[in-house]
Amino acid sequence: MSASDTLTRLDAPREGLSVDAIEQRRAQFGANRLPPPRSQPAWQRLLLQFHNVLIYVLLAAGVIIALLGHWLDSGVIFGVVIINAVIGFIQEGRAEQALDAIRDMLSPHAIVTRAGERHEIPAEDLVPGDIVHLASGDRVPADLRLIDIKSLRVMEAALTGESLAVDKQIDPVAEEAALGDRTSMAWSGTLVTYGQGTGVVTAIGTETELGRISTLLATVEKLTTPLLKLMARFGQWLAAVILLLSALLFGFGVWVRDYPASDMFLAAVGLAVAAIPEGLPAIMTITLAIGVTRMAHRHAIIRRLPAVETLGAVSVICSDKTGTLTRNEMTVQTVIDADASFDVSGSGYAPEGGFSRAGEQVDPESQPLLRELAHAALLCNDADLRETDGGWQLTGDPTEGALLTLALKAGLDLRQTREALPRTDVIPFESEHRFMATLNHDHAGHGYLYLKGAPERVLALCATQRGADGDSAFDPDHWHARMEAAATQGMRLLALAVRRSDSATTLNFDDIVNGGFTLLAVLGLADPPREEAIRAVATCRAAGIRVKMITGDHAATALAIGKQLGLDESVTAMTGAEIETFDDARLREVVNEVDVFARASPEHKLRLVEALQSLGEVTAMTGDGVNDAPALRRADIGVAMGKKGTEAAKEAAEMVLADDNFASIAHAVEEGRTVYGNLKKAIVFILPTNAAQAGMVLIAILLGITLPITPVQILWVNMVTAVTLALALAFEHPEPEAMRQPPRNPREPLLTRFMLWRIVFVTVFLVGGSLGLFLWELERGMPLDTARTAAINALVMGEIFYLFNCRRLTAPVVGWSGLVGNRAVLIAIGILVVLQGLFTFLPLMQALFATAPLDAATWGRILAFGIVVYGVVEIEKTLIRRNHTPSRKSP
Repeated sequence: MSASDTLTRLDAPREGLSVDAIEQRRAQFGANRLPPPRSQPAWQRLLLQFHNVLIYVLLAAGVIIALLGHWLDSGVIFGVVIINAVIGFIQEGRAEQALDAIRDMLSPHAIVTRAGERHEIPAEDLVPGDIVHLASGDRVPADLRLIDIKSLRVMEAALTGESLAVDKQIDPVAEEAALGDRTSMAWSGTLVTYGQGTGVVTAIGTETELGRISTLLATVEKLTTPLLKLMARFGQWLAAVILLLSALLFGFGVWVRDYPASDMFLAAVGLAVAAIPEGLPAIMTITLAIGVTRMAHRHAIIRRLPAVETLGAVSVICSDKTGTLTRNEMTVQTVIDADASFDVSGSGYAPEGGFSRAGEQVDPESQPLLRELAHAALLCNDADLRETDGGWQLTGDPTEGALLTLALKAGLDLRQTREALPRTDVIPFESEHRFMATLNHDHAGHGYLYLKGAPERVLALCATQRGADGDSAFDPDHWHARMEAAATQGMRLLALAVRRSDSATTLNFDDIVNGGFTLLAVLGLADPPREEAIRAVATCRAAGIRVKMITGDHAATALAIGKQLGLDESVTAMTGAEIETFDDARLREVVNEVDVFARASPEHKLRLVEALQSLGEVTAMTGDGVNDAPALRRADIGVAMGKKGTEAAKEAAEMVLADDNFASIAHAVEEGRTVYGNLKKAIVFILPTNAAQAGMVLIAILLGITLPITPVQILWVNMVTAVTLALALAFEHPEPEAMRQPPRNPREPLLTRFMLWRIVFVTVFLVGGSLGLFLWELERGMPLDTARTAAINALVMGEIFYLFNCRRLTAPVVGWSGLVGNRAVLIAIGILVVLQGLFTFLPLMQALFATAPLDAATWGRILAFGIVVYGVVEIEKTLIRRNHTPSRKSP
């Protein structure tokens, strides 16, 4: 609709609404604000720490032991559960505090005309039909249909993904125009970077484009993580096996051995207690917490503990472009002059980089044309750039900021140059004439008229062109061919020209349109990919992870950035309009064939994520804009930018990058794979302990002999090995091949066939050695307590040496680095040796656990058994490596 028709439809006079109309519309439409994000109260976050199937198994074990009258033992189990909950609660609390520290969203105000007078009011008081005035630096307070503008540019990256500020106009656009192409509208939450404008409010609150995304966000179903799915299945499977085994044992004892039912019930419960890995939930939580801490040191804030492991299973990363893969900072990348082109290195507003021609570095001091071009870029410019503690801070238009950086790279000092050639007059940029001109004089009275603007407009005003050999006749065909080549690379083009004007003291429009300018150069500008992002994409691809760029920017720009990132040699771009034509089935077919999606709306991003998930991909979504929030929430893991990210993006994500650096994603993937690998090592370590204890109980009952280990002793072994030895595995560093392997299959069970074999293999050795030593001690006439103490210490010693084996599941653990490479392992062994010494020799412990001191010969046999366990497992590893080359998805 035209501006006048819009005002009529909204019954909005240009002099503003009356007081009565405002009150009536406020009652009808409500306040101009979005519903605040739902925050979980502290008590609810604490209770959710117990919502885990293995915690339920642990609680059940505690209740059973309490029913048996072992209150101290049940108290230990409940204590472990509480410690788990406190660790997770504190960690999530710290993550929320870190998010609070990086939130910097101010409540905007609005300048409105009401009843013929201008007022500044809170933005939430706006109603449809209000006349709102915008100026540079303002945040647009509601959706506005523009009715009057003066050189208005609006940065819409947070909403549309458009990397450049959009030039606005007041004419109608096509009804089917994409959001980023509706140039007669100013959207709520976007930022005015240049000029002025007036608009009429068309939508407020949840009816705005921003609010529509908020509503969409609330309807998105959040998925659970692969780890929690695996743990849930593992817990159910383990509980079923333990219950079945206990029931079979009870039936065997009652019906075959004719034992009393009450005794067999206690024996069956003892078997269940032995088989339940009480320490595993604690190990899982602590391992995740350690991964979270490591990631915090690498500028990644994890909001939910399991999210760090999910990254280890990610097979596709869908990334926003602007501000994520790029800095959202315009940069001059090429200077096209009359002779050839200069390539400009560096990215962002920091003046780091230089000039090169044909691959050879060029000193700008030796290039008069570059120096003159830098003067034009600096003087025909209204922006300001200054260095702060946090980097280089731009005030003004991003394109003009890129020109200031170019001048700095050419060796100019901003303040000194402006003082040497002060501005005498200016014609500001207007969208109607698409150029800006300044008149500057040096202190000798020489005048220079600098012109900057759209190439087709500036070139039409030029009569000559400047090259290395001076001025020559202007050749438009030459320039158009070279500009077309630059445009195909997704660059925004800007022309700079100059004309001597010593006599002029003022500037008017006729001075410009009369022409006679000398073209200095055409600049190619872009928001280039971060250099670290290029390396991170290569790292992810080497790790078998595909990176897909989904942006609201134009297809040519997105395609150029995609090629620079190295997404795919045959990279092609698909637009949101094309996505609209596909049904879900067709989208699933094409989503794997394309790595660059342009002009994508929030709905498109959400559909793409869902299509990938329907193909079995574990999908991460990174972004910083409001338009990214629904896809962030739907993805298996959402990653938001902390510095430039919007509030909606941070609230929807599981992880926030405090440094806004895509490269941190690669580090996160490595950490996630390490966490999952360490959890598998902990499981392969813990389960043989429990299985060996259960095996000793089972064999004793089947053979009709005295139990070699009591339930209270079982609990002791489970607790001390879990909180010492198994915990040490959580501190293992990444495997050397971690980022050279493809992602694991999320459907792969937690216990693979290899892991089951290892658990059974080690269990047999632990049962054989511990039970054998128990029977040996009885045979040579030792008391029952002494025999049991020897069996328990043999089991623990076998676990100590087996711990070294578990540092690498299949790789050998030999030499100095293998034995002492993880300091946590040595500390854990030291603590366990002290605890076992107290368990064996301290009178109080002897009374509690029915233990007895052992002689030196027995300790020698125990130590020898541990060495045998270590040697046998290393031999088993060697045979596996020699006879079977594991697939790349093997552990």
